[in-house]
Amino acid sequence: MLCFHHPDYHYPLPEEHPFPMDKFSRSRAMLETELRRGRFVAPEPAAWGLLHRVHREAYLESVRDGRLSEFDRNRLGLPDNARLLDRCRRETQGTLLAARAALEEGLAVNLGGGTHHAFADRGLGFCVLNDVAVACAALEEERPGLRVLVVDTDAHQGNGTHALLRGRPGRFSHSIHVGRNYPAEKEAGDLDVPLPRGVEGPEYLAALSASLEEALARSKPGLVLWNSGADIHRDDRFGQMALDDAAVAERDRRVLAATRGAGIPTVVLYGGGYNRDRRRTARLHAETVLRAEAWA
Repeated sequence: MLCFHHPDYHYPLPEEHPFPMDKFSRSRAMLETELRRGRFVAPEPAAWGLLHRVHREAYLESVRDGRLSEFDRNRLGLPDNARLLDRCRRETQGTLLAARAALEEGLAVNLGGGTHHAFADRGLGFCVLNDVAVACAALEEERPGLRVLVVDTDAHQGNGTHALLRGRPGRFSHSIHVGRNYPAEKEAGDLDVPLPRGVEGPEYLAALSASLEEALARSKPGLVLWNSGADIHRDDRFGQMALDDAAVAERDRRVLAATRGAGIPTVVLYGGGYNRDRRRTARLHAETVLRAEAWA
């Protein structure tokens, strides 16, 4: 199973910063030891021209040159500079490479990605580039007629992905999330499933199974991009869900059974994760990848 990873972003974020950047290096270290058939590949940065198919040039240049306004920098939640953009370009290329690999081999993983709050002209909620939308743009040219389903089980609505894929032929965007949670302003997707705060495992899993069945039936995909999300765990600071370890594992099983069990090429992406124990964030992401290995 191919696992695409990107350089660690060693910007001196304060220890109390809400985004656990170290989850990427921690989870990769776990997987390098525990994956039985994993092959790790470091992507090059996504081409500037490819990014332009989704993102506005002025926005990309502002991030690269550190020229975001204070307002835009605050709503992004990360310091804008060339190193951050380079890292996110590599992360975005990882999603595209994972999509290509999944179409050939059945399943691949980007050890990151799922940055679903990024819009064409702005970054939000720690999301600089919308890797899923960029990968879909590339696949439109490479695989005409390929139908792509985005399954977003991150605890927050995939608002940027919804907006960027809305109305595009052969693209279907599904999101199951807490309704009264970030982002405050939601976007219309093809299938939205807002759940109450504090939702527990049984209610969540029932809603997931029903909506996933509907999404697959309506989209008839040739590829699934799954933004998994570790922030559905009950100890996450921002997810506002109450799933325990067993329920998270069952979430993974149901998604993989519905997609890989039906023979649909599938890409696993990380999405959000902000557990109170930073090591647990990495472990939750790693466990999802380990469960996916069985379906490779």
